[in-house]
Amino acid sequence: MRFSIVNIGYDQQQVDSCLNELGIRLSRLAARAEGVAAAGREWDEIREEAAGLCGVLQRLDLGESTRPDGVAEREAAELLVRARLELDSAREEARQVREQVYAEAVQARRDFEAALYARQCRAARADEILGGLTGPVPADTPTAASAAAPGRAPG
Repeated sequence: MRFSIVNIGYDQQQVDSCLNELGIRLSRLAARAEGVAAAGREWDEIREEAAGLCGVLQRLDLGESTRPDGVAEREAAELLVRARLELDSAREEARQVREQVYAEAVQARRDFEAALYARQCRAARADEILGGLTGPVPADTPTAASAAAPGRAPG
């Protein structure tokens, strides 16, 4: 019995048809065995044939374990190739993400350093402006607050 090989395993219709045929043959043999139970030699032949057919059915019921070695090896090789391709794809994606994150981190550091430098420049300019003042401001120096009318809060 040879079955066509499909993507995964054997053609299910062919296997089912074979199993049905074997079941019918077994039923016929069982009926024949009952009818000729007295005939020793024929009984032995029938019993052997029935036992052989039962063994075939048992092997077919095991499913994939009865596949020829080449089929199982080919399927295993295909699975291995697919797994390696997926692994390579995942590694490439991880590499791209890593590079993008690194570039973003470098840019964020540059932005932070530029902002820090600008702050330091502003602080130095403020210190320069404030450092140019010598001593306290005299009390009679006109200021914006002194320009307000008496009795009114500046506003």
